[in-house]
Amino acid sequence: MTRELFVQEMNRQLKLVRTEYGFTQETMANVLGLSKKTLVEIEKGRSSLGWMGAAAFASIFSGSQVLAGVWGGEPSDMIQALAFREPPRFPKTMGGKVWWRTVEERSGFRIQQNILSQHYRALDAEDGRVCSSFDLEQIRTCLDTLQKEGT
Repeated sequence: MTRELFVQEMNRQLKLVRTEYGFTQETMANVLGLSKKTLVEIEKGRSSLGWMGAAAFASIFSGSQVLAGVWGGEPSDMIQALAFREPPRFPKTMGGKVWWRTVEERSGFRIQQNILSQHYRALDAEDGRVCSSFDLEQIRTCLDTLQKEGT
């Protein structure tokens, strides 16, 4: 997954989310800080939200069932995985009971993969997310680094 692909998918979902919330184009444009003309152009595929607009859209509508169905839950993990080259400290998760499958366990950490978006994350023993990426090897490297620092 790249930022460009994320943006393209968010562009495609814009009208569906607007409909899900029962918003007119005018209301949706105001919520997103766009002109109605720009919103119409995006919905018709002639313009784009861009990275910042797509990230804002996903954040504002994080409770959308449409977006949950596309990304396998709330999309903040994906936004962060796409945004950061070096993973930040993430807040505690709910442990991945719905949209995640555990692919590996090692030294008190779990590596999980989102069943829809296919991105990975590593959780500590308290379900705190320590890194997130679309590259499984990057997650393993992150955990190797944490384990070396902990010794």
